[in-house]
Amino acid sequence: MTRMAAEQRHRIRFTLNGEAVDRACEPRMLLTDFLRHEIGATGTHVGCEHGVCGACTVNVDGRPARACLTLTLQVEGSEVRTVESLADRQGRLGLLQSAFRRHHALQCGFCTPGILMSLDALFARRANADEAEIRDVLTGHLCRCTGYAPIVRAALEAAAELRGETNREAVDA
Repeated sequence: MTRMAAEQRHRIRFTLNGEAVDRACEPRMLLTDFLRHEIGATGTHVGCEHGVCGACTVNVDGRPARACLTLTLQVEGSEVRTVESLADRQGRLGLLQSAFRRHHALQCGFCTPGILMSLDALFARRANADEAEIRDVLTGHLCRCTGYAPIVRAALEAAAELRGETNREAVDA
């Protein structure tokens, strides 16, 4: 790295999935590139690179954000969560991930991380989210495989489990 390139890098500090990040990055580096290439968090997918498809959605301070439109320096001091944060340290799937698996809501899986992060943010705000709210969140995501029906069923099941309703058959009806 040339001296000029080193001088152009800026220090960034934030929390990623509960771990402190303290690194240098170029001022115009997108969060998707930082997460994937600097950190190795490849669960954040790069799709359209225009903020349209939703595949790159991460949660910044509890709110969904398009990582392909976010400069890394914009998350200074923030709490950033990616799809990697949904499973536990032993790799066991989280509530939403398990529901997606049961309902075959992931098919090719390309859009899944972004959808999971948007739903995770919704359920953190409103554990009793209804189908209309779930469908509203999904309008920001393009999925070409599932037709959205299994995604909605999985999200409804996860919402029911968050409310303490464990009767999955009622959700499937």
